[in-house]
Amino acid sequence: MSSHREAPEISKDPVADSTDLYAFVDPNHPKSVTIIANYIPLEEPAGGPNFNEFGDDVRYEINISNRPGARDDVTYRFRFTTHVRNPNTFLYNTGPVTDLHDENLNRFQTYSLTRLTRDGHERVLLRNAPVAPANIGPSSTPDYAHLAAQAVRQLPGGGEVFCGPRADGFYVDLGSVFDLLTLRPFQNLHRFNRHAAQPSVNALAGYNVHTIALRVPTARLTRHGGTPDAGDVDSPASVIGVYTSASRHRAKILGDEHHDDREHGAFQQVSRLGNPLFNEVLVPMGRKDEWNRVEPREDSSFARGVLHPEVSALLPVLYPDVFPHLASYTAPRADLAAILLTGIPSGVVPGVQTFTGTRQADLLRLNVAVPPSADPKPLGVLGGDLAGYPNGRRVQDDVFTIELRALAGATIPLVDPSFTPDAAAGAVTDDLAVPHFLDTFPYLDTPHDGYSAHTAAAS
Repeated sequence: MSSHREAPEISKDPVADSTDLYAFVDPNHPKSVTIIANYIPLEEPAGGPNFNEFGDDVRYEINISNRPGARDDVTYRFRFTTHVRNPNTFLYNTGPVTDLHDENLNRFQTYSLTRLTRDGHERVLLRNAPVAPANIGPSSTPDYAHLAAQAVRQLPGGGEVFCGPRADGFYVDLGSVFDLLTLRPFQNLHRFNRHAAQPSVNALAGYNVHTIALRVPTARLTRHGGTPDAGDVDSPASVIGVYTSASRHRAKILGDEHHDDREHGAFQQVSRLGNPLFNEVLVPMGRKDEWNRVEPREDSSFARGVLHPEVSALLPVLYPDVFPHLASYTAPRADLAAILLTGIPSGVVPGVQTFTGTRQADLLRLNVAVPPSADPKPLGVLGGDLAGYPNGRRVQDDVFTIELRALAGATIPLVDPSFTPDAAAGAVTDDLAVPHFLDTFPYLDTPHDGYSAHTAAAS
């Protein structure tokens, strides 16, 4: 959750595990879109001496589809390289690190960024750009905010990029959710657990992730190279679909005492992410690894999990008499198919549409003509804020509550006005406060440092 350890195989390969994806019209640069892709779930800040880092053998990509067909029309590709100044010490740093080029930073990473388009054009935007290091603690990284700011690099043609650790911005009570969907505020009505209410716990509080944050001019992402405004909301050209991916070579040969490991063969996608919670909640256990390997344009084969979601069938069973309307609704969930697989057509939600065509694909869809909200609501479109999820996703959006309410039937009236949602559908929540985020790029908060690490698991 949101895509943390979502499938059996990728849970064993955290460096390639896409955990979250955000895409939104940048509130500080309304003619730009910011996309944030996170990797490495449940990252312990105090994980020295070998702190978490991007994989040199992983190809990380942010992919944008800007026309029907759910193909990669624009791709931003990141490749990382690890450097060691002194291999004869066990230390990550040999003294206080006050600058990204500080000799005391013994192990560090750089990256290249390449922009690719569907017509075969490639342009290298950055080479040897620095990655922000781990936030080790006050003795080793006394001014971490300064180090992180140095890692923000300007892009040719406009925009900026950041790579490095950040505080995990996803918030959810994992312990409650995976305990047979023990949900607030009616957990006392659960068939197997009728305990009194207990405070919610953000299970990801205190953990970090590794972030790729990219802000680019909107015109670099749209199909005609334009920057739509509020009058273009209903235009198909105003909608982009985004997903992030990680790929590895098909073969790896382990070296011996005289040779290093070597990778061979074409790259194979091993992780991807569009909408939050898709693989966790809507794909059955036996197909989760398969879902990670295929491209979004092949997602029609996974549509059954969207049209007949298991969670929606479980809720009336686990909460007797709480979801009677949902229990009696047997039609395929066209509302979820629109939200997650095709985008929402014009006219369904006044003021916004995210439709990308009839091709079913798990893409995080963003209508770039909808301006940023002056008063963002964590419930996004469900809360009356058209600039929030499922129109893109901002860092503060409470996607767990939004999607759970949708699964509980709150969005069925969008496609079936005869249906009346159960009162519980609009009440279910994880009851968590929105964590602290930055007001400026890269928006996710400063990573927790190892010295004062305080994870939810230890609290």
